[in-house]
Amino acid sequence: MRPVIFSKMDFSHSSLFGYIEDLQELTIIERPVRRSLKTPEEIERLTVDEELSDIERAVYLLSSGQDIQGTSVVANLPVLMRQNPAETLRRVLPKIREVLHVAGVEMQLTAAVSFLTVLQEESVSIHTYSHSFLHIILQNLEHRDAGVSNAWLETLLAVIEALPKETVRHEILNPLVSKAQLSQTLQSRLVSCKIMGKVANKFEAHIVKREVLPLVKSLCQDVEYEVRACMCRQLEHVARGIGTELTKTVVLPELVELARDEGSSVRLAAFETLVNLLDMFDADDRSQTVLPLVKSFCEKSFKTDESILVSLSFHLGKLCNGLYGIFTPEQHLRFLEFYKKLSTLGLQQENGHNDNQLHLQTLEQEKKYISVRKNCAYNFPAMIVFVDPKNFHLELYSIFFCLCHDPEVPVRYTMAISFFEVAKLLNSDVYTIHKELVTLLQDESLEVLDALVGHLPEILELMTNRGENNGSESKLLSIPDLIPALTTAEQRAATSLKWRTHEKLLQKYACLPHIISSDQIYYRFLHRMLTIILTNNVLPVQKAAARTLCVYLRYNRKQEQRHEVIQKLIEQLGQGKSYWNRLRFLDTCEFIMELFSKSFFCKYFFLPVLELTHDPVANVRMKLCYLLPKVKSTLKIPTDKHLLQQLELCIRKLLCQEKDKDVLTIVKRTVLELDRMEISVDAEHLEKEKQKNEGRSTNINDKMFEKKRRDSKTSSVLAKSINLSISGSSSGTSAGKEEKKSKLVRSQSFSTQVLHPKYSNIDKCPNKSSATGYTSSVPGTGKSCMLSFSDDSFRAHAAGNSGSAAFPSSSSRNLFNSADQKSNGNKESQTRRMSIKNRKSNS
Repeated sequence: MRPVIFSKMDFSHSSLFGYIEDLQELTIIERPVRRSLKTPEEIERLTVDEELSDIERAVYLLSSGQDIQGTSVVANLPVLMRQNPAETLRRVLPKIREVLHVAGVEMQLTAAVSFLTVLQEESVSIHTYSHSFLHIILQNLEHRDAGVSNAWLETLLAVIEALPKETVRHEILNPLVSKAQLSQTLQSRLVSCKIMGKVANKFEAHIVKREVLPLVKSLCQDVEYEVRACMCRQLEHVARGIGTELTKTVVLPELVELARDEGSSVRLAAFETLVNLLDMFDADDRSQTVLPLVKSFCEKSFKTDESILVSLSFHLGKLCNGLYGIFTPEQHLRFLEFYKKLSTLGLQQENGHNDNQLHLQTLEQEKKYISVRKNCAYNFPAMIVFVDPKNFHLELYSIFFCLCHDPEVPVRYTMAISFFEVAKLLNSDVYTIHKELVTLLQDESLEVLDALVGHLPEILELMTNRGENNGSESKLLSIPDLIPALTTAEQRAATSLKWRTHEKLLQKYACLPHIISSDQIYYRFLHRMLTIILTNNVLPVQKAAARTLCVYLRYNRKQEQRHEVIQKLIEQLGQGKSYWNRLRFLDTCEFIMELFSKSFFCKYFFLPVLELTHDPVANVRMKLCYLLPKVKSTLKIPTDKHLLQQLELCIRKLLCQEKDKDVLTIVKRTVLELDRMEISVDAEHLEKEKQKNEGRSTNINDKMFEKKRRDSKTSSVLAKSINLSISGSSSGTSAGKEEKKSKLVRSQSFSTQVLHPKYSNIDKCPNKSSATGYTSSVPGTGKSCMLSFSDDSFRAHAAGNSGSAAFPSSSSRNLFNSADQKSNGNKESQTRRMSIKNRKSNS
């Protein structure tokens, strides 16, 4: 064996210098960690006396604490206001006011949020709030940091809505006159613009006209384009406050002038405000003022002012429908062509430049073009309304095709979101877009698929119910290639890491029984759901597949296919080697109880579920115990009498033989819950039994009366028959009494188990029949039934419903003793009855 040869290390000067540099870098990395540790002196300064009250602690930390402690107090201000508002206003708030003058950005932002929270929680009256908090807000409104200023401004705008008019007028509006002057700072004038928009909705129109509109005009003519753009965006709020007449005479001229401003941001703000105020302009204003402005915007957007292109494409649908009534046919066609041009913008561009600067410009331009096409996809439903759905195929189908096949994911994603709206608008012509539905289902991006799946059931329903082949025998004729597209989509979602999309897809596939035939579902989807349950590793996906499989089984009318699926569920899940599969079997049974009738569950799944009481894995038994109340609710008496006996005997076996403490605890809880449950009675079955009994008693009485006529000496026989009929008719009542009695005894015995842990010992269980004897009285039987079974006997009963079974040796002695006692009691009661009857006959 050759020794391992190590490469020689280079100890030259350059290599050692490199090693030293690496070590220095490591020490630099460790330095911030060391600096972050607190020295004993710092810890001492941060320590606060625990005996101080909350108010005293807050005052102490604001007075002598560090910044982080003061910030903590400010963040806790809403809590202090809820607990002790008077002391907080008297002692804590003045300290916060002092600290905020020199506070940093973090404390300022925290204070703005805390003040707003106090307002929203209504910890104090609005009068007290305006007296205590409003001045602090106004003082910090013009903070040198733009972020802090905006935070306080948001708080002030929220406060204005709650303040009384007089307070707003004296405290905010009057000082606003000086704040909006050109001599003030840019930040002050920007704040004034936003306050103007808020205040305009607070007062009557004549007050706004007299006190607000002069300031609005002044700010619209400000020398700074930021101020003009900001005020222009607030003109919408001002117009809503002053009404239609003043909007037409005051606001509209200002908008027209701002739309021709030299600043692109100002023109953009003017355009968007015009679009938002279309409903406030009459037909004359729209045709004579607004429409020429919009036309000039559209013309300049491609030539000299591309900055407005994105906003124009976003508002185009609203614009076209808002001006629809005043369009001439030529103008209508012109705007439609403009939309078509925007929808394919950037797709025909040639990319032959090698210069880096031109390449960067091309990338920025490409991003802008993608945004434009995305906005066109967003406005597509509005454009269908604009051209009329009847003209969709002629005017817009080509654009719809291009947008659904766009090379960029955001465009296709937006089309997938709006696909349902398009389908609703097309109504009976929805069949024309089935190819695009298949295309989007097969899209390579899971984001597109996720957006489409949200309304997939509604889309498929529209296509199958309103398509051109609505009256045909096969529902699939209206959506060719649907099944391959659905299977492809599911497989692609299954192979991805986005399990939420896969779960959502499986949930939506539950609609397929209403869309395609039962055979197609059976051969293409049902077995796939079973495979997902068996092989997928994500629990929500497995549960979604299980529920969808149950839906498919619910709508499958072929008994052979149904029995095959049921058999596979029982064998591959319920009796599967993996405990995980057996847990999923219980989930599937829960869905079956939800979707199917009680009799269906009892017929096929009741006994396989009970078999899991013998499962070697505690988690399976535990989940079964949680499910048992639902299982019991599926039973009907007296039809399912034998199933009830099996259920009670399974619980009895769990109580006697369960070794896992957690499972045993849950079993005891479940027993108490089951004992409180009432079993539904099969009224129809009972009625048939009553009719049979009535017919039987009538025949007996007729015979007895006939015999009485023949021989009057046989009166004793008649008395016996009457006694028999009376005892037969009262058997149901006695059974009900025995049922209540047995329930009482059973609940007492189980309650003693829960209260006294010593009775839960499994070894002592067979010797204490009062703790483990689980008896049940079934109405109509006339006596209590007590059965037992072993593992083998239960499986034999599940397969063939045959024979009785023997108890396990650990509990057989006690059970036979109780059975002997019952039999002896019955014999004694019969002897007493016979002796009484003999005495009567002798007398």
